[in-house]
Amino acid sequence: MTPAARPGRRRRADLRVIIVGRPRSRAAAGLGEWLARAAPASARGEVVVALVSDAHMRRLNRRFRGKAAPTDVLSFPADAAFAAPEREGVLGELAIAVGVARAQARAYGHPLAVELRVLALHGLLHLLGYDHERDRGTMRRLEERLRRRAGLPAGLIGRTPRPPR
Repeated sequence: MTPAARPGRRRRADLRVIIVGRPRSRAAAGLGEWLARAAPASARGEVVVALVSDAHMRRLNRRFRGKAAPTDVLSFPADAAFAAPEREGVLGELAIAVGVARAQARAYGHPLAVELRVLALHGLLHLLGYDHERDRGTMRRLEERLRRRAGLPAGLIGRTPRPPR
């Protein structure tokens, strides 16, 4: 019996994470490897995580959500109907606003590296099809379980109210 097939053992996700933007940041060091380990076992494929400025995030949020302010994380799932053959196996892309993440880390009293992990995990769950606004708590429960397993503080869904920006 292989280790992955043993009862009670958690199967690792088959996830490849690529960090772009500010990958040399100490806070972002190891983020890709961490996310691949923390991901649910059902996660398969490739995820690109872009660490972007707040100004860039504001433009993305305005373009894709019609909101003229930066947000902390946006998820862009790969659409199989429009995916090119070279993008086969790509789950999608995440954009994380580093300035917003830094402010949230201060507000919640933990390091930026922890906040980046909270945001990356939340965004990954959206790429996997979860939607906390519509799923009656399914995403929140999964995020909480993965967050506890990874030793993270409260996840995005569990944070209420949000800190002022």
